[in-house]
Amino acid sequence: MKLIVFILIFFYPLNIHASSKKLIKNKLEETNNISFQFIQKIGKKTEKGKCTISYPKKILCKYDDIYSKILVSNGKSLIINSKKITNYLRYQLKDTPLNLILDRRFLIEELEKVEIVKENDETFSFSIIHNNNLLNIFFDKENYEIRGWITTDIYLNRVETKLFNIERNMMIDQSLFRIQNYIN
Repeated sequence: MKLIVFILIFFYPLNIHASSKKLIKNKLEETNNISFQFIQKIGKKTEKGKCTISYPKKILCKYDDIYSKILVSNGKSLIINSKKITNYLRYQLKDTPLNLILDRRFLIEELEKVEIVKENDETFSFSIIHNNNLLNIFFDKENYEIRGWITTDIYLNRVETKLFNIERNMMIDQSLFRIQNYIN
């Protein structure tokens, strides 16, 4: 009897984490695209908006602000534009943390390497260190959907992004991700 209690106490949590990793992996593999609303905190600044991600590596975010800020990636370049800046900002996607977040295959491969999946009341999470970038990524405990991430931006600011009202695998016009549409 003591042996059974010992086994349950010490090995049951490993089974929970092993099964949660598998369920998260399955959800990622089944996801071709997602659309969501977000709240993003960078230091004391909070931004809100709506994004669409199409794997691999495409994203369009429209911010709810007076400057009509847009962030878009075609898989190679990342553009940020708004009425606040005179010229748009262009980055190589590979130089940003979004390069990792928008790469579903990379996330799945890193999840398989993770030994510890952290857990709280609402989420499972795991951390990835890649090219000196730390990425913490969060998944819902009930449906295993991605719920957000914490990264450091190219200016070394901590960026916390929380997702809500998530829709998966919708019909998406890929022309949404044409950078030329947003650099006028």
